[in-house]
Amino acid sequence: MAKSYTEINEKIKNGKAVVLTAEEVSELSKSLSPKEIAAKVDIVTTGTFGAMCSSGAFINFGHANPPIRMEKIELNGIRVSGGLAAVDTYIGATDCNPEHPAYGGAHLIQELIEGKDITLEAWGKGTDCYPRKHIKTIINRETINEAILYNPRNAYQNYNVATNTTDQIKYTYMGTLLPRMRNASYSTAGELSPLLNDPECRTIGLGTRIFLCGTEGYVTWNGTQFHSTKETNSYGIPTSNARTIAVIGDLKNMSPDFLRAAYYEKYGVSMFVGIGIPIPVLDEDMARRVSIRNEQIETTVVDYGKENQILGKTNYAALHSGEIEINGHKIRTAPVASLAKAREIAGILKNWIQQGQFLLTEPIRPMPTGTSLKTLQEIKKEE
Repeated sequence: MAKSYTEINEKIKNGKAVVLTAEEVSELSKSLSPKEIAAKVDIVTTGTFGAMCSSGAFINFGHANPPIRMEKIELNGIRVSGGLAAVDTYIGATDCNPEHPAYGGAHLIQELIEGKDITLEAWGKGTDCYPRKHIKTIINRETINEAILYNPRNAYQNYNVATNTTDQIKYTYMGTLLPRMRNASYSTAGELSPLLNDPECRTIGLGTRIFLCGTEGYVTWNGTQFHSTKETNSYGIPTSNARTIAVIGDLKNMSPDFLRAAYYEKYGVSMFVGIGIPIPVLDEDMARRVSIRNEQIETTVVDYGKENQILGKTNYAALHSGEIEINGHKIRTAPVASLAKAREIAGILKNWIQQGQFLLTEPIRPMPTGTSLKTLQEIKKEE
């Protein structure tokens, strides 16, 4: 029998909701059928904590007297967006000063959460209503007005495994890849990963309340590069990078335990983001979806040394074992996302729900279907 969001939320309010993490329900699925799980379990909590470069924060500094229309803005020497009216900016996680590439926007965002002082310097041409042309000051979490984390592309649904067949080390956003397939890296939490537990986004859409970097946040839209027509396996799981979500939350309430700046050697700055999504077990189909196990989740192994050539497929049980075999080669594996943090996030979200502190929201707009990706075509030079 199908359940509604209203019924599940009433159970949460009354302390009667049965909540399991995705790992717990995957284990339960070894002894119970989807029909039995649907009758027994109300909510499954998920989690992921990995590098999500397409992230950033909107900040409002407040006005000076006389005021300035900021057209060029630097924070601790890092150029950030000056195209958002007078005293707003967007700090992109990968913003950096090219002369100091190991420190960037993600570090600024983390330091704001931590309450550290940041030097703001801004310039404008001067106008009748904004006569000031320059200002230099100190800002921090307490001095600014709004601080809104807004990430256009997070929580990738599955992702490729990266390796390197060439004779040269490759420095990538998937970490350092050693020559001749001496290592492989992956970046999804497997059976804990949010969008792998709801692969068609039946319960994830505009307005979905989520765990975001230690506080509550919301899904605001489908993320950029949202691809809903990727090849799927027999369990309905896309076997390469597919859907994504855009998310929003109050940066001032977030924790550096679940938002961390990172630097990848010879690649650049990124930001680790912690996301947890509660999946309501509305019916038998959702029970089957959330019962997915690591050995049932396949992903694609890609050669990052040779134009992303596909080398084969593997699954997350093999990846977590520390070794996979591709075309006769045994390759050591390591994650560039934290499984321990993903478990912690799923556990915290479970606790919030059990304590009645976190209710579910039904999406007010579903995710799109039939989407694919366009690519850039280079303009050829005239001879």
